[in-house]
Amino acid sequence: MRLLVLGGTVFLGRAVVEAALTGGHTVTTFTRGRTNPDLFPEAEPLRGDRDGDLGALEGREWDAVIDTCGFVPRVVRQSADLLDGRVGRCVFVSSVSAYDDASTPPDEAAARLAGPPAGEDVMKEYGALKAACEDVVRDVFGDAATIVRPGLIVGPHDPTGRFTYWPRRIADGGRVLAPGPPEAPVQVIDVRDLGAWLLRLAERGPGGVFNATGPVEPLTMRELLEGMCTAIGSDAELVWVDDETLLEAEVEPWMGLPLWLPGDEHAGMMRTPIARALAAGLQLRPVRETVLDTLAWDRSMGGVAPRQPDGRYTAQTLTREREEELLAER
Repeated sequence: MRLLVLGGTVFLGRAVVEAALTGGHTVTTFTRGRTNPDLFPEAEPLRGDRDGDLGALEGREWDAVIDTCGFVPRVVRQSADLLDGRVGRCVFVSSVSAYDDASTPPDEAAARLAGPPAGEDVMKEYGALKAACEDVVRDVFGDAATIVRPGLIVGPHDPTGRFTYWPRRIADGGRVLAPGPPEAPVQVIDVRDLGAWLLRLAERGPGGVFNATGPVEPLTMRELLEGMCTAIGSDAELVWVDDETLLEAEVEPWMGLPLWLPGDEHAGMMRTPIARALAAGLQLRPVRETVLDTLAWDRSMGGVAPRQPDGRYTAQTLTREREEELLAER
C-alpha cells in the first residue's frame, strides 16, 4: 500500500509510520520538518505546512491517507480538497472530546458538539474543532472516510506527560498522592495499538465512526496504580485523597493530576464503549506492558519527556513539593 501520513515524527504519527514500515508499505510523510526530521530514512519525507503550503502534495496519488494532526477545520479542508480523488481512503483521527455530553458514556451515535467553534484556539475549543474537522472529512471523502475518536493516548514518546507522570512517580516510591475515589474508572489506549489499528483501517476499512480506547475489561484507578506498583516493583504507598479536598486545594484535574476527572461533568469520558472498534480489529496489549515500556522510555530520556515544538498539550503536572504539602497532614 502507498500510504500518506499527515504528521509522522512525534507520537501517534510516529507509531503509524513504524507499523506501516514494519508491514512493508511504501510510506510518505508530510511534516514541517521541525521535529525528528531524519527519523525514518526508509520513508519519503515531504516538507510543507498544512496551512497554505501544500505544494509538495500536488500531483501525487496514494492508496490511503492517515491524518494524525488535523485540529482546525479550515486547515483540514485545504488538504482534504487537494487529496480528493487522489487517495482511496482517508482515516481521520478525531477525539472523544468531540461528544457534546461527557457526563454519560458516549457510543458512536451520541450527539457531538454542534455549531461552528468560537475560534481556532485548539486548547480552548479542542472538542468543537475536532467535531467540525470530522464534518469536513465526511463532506470531502464520503464513504471513503473513517473517523476514529480516541480517548487518552499513552505510551513511549508521549510529549504530553499526562500518563508518564504515574509510572515515573510510582517508580520513585514513597508516599504517593492518589486521587479518589479509588474505584473511579480509567481508560487509556497504547499509542502503538492505536497506530497499528489505524493502519489496518487504511488498508481494509471499514468506513464509519469508531471510539478507540481501552482496556477491554473495566479498569479502576486503584487497579491501575496498584498494578503499576506491582509491575514496577515499587514500595510506593498510595495515599488516597478525595475529590473535594483536591479541588479546595486548587489542584488542576486531568493536566495537573493526570487521569483525575472529579465530579459528574466528565463521568462518561472514562466509560467510553469500544465494541465497534474491537469488532473492526482493534487489538489492545496489557496495561502492564504499556506501563513498563513507558517507564523504560522515560528513563532513557532522563525523566524529561520531549515537548512538542509549540508546547501544546504538555501537562504541568503536580510537583513533588506540592504533593508533599498536600500529604503533610495525612
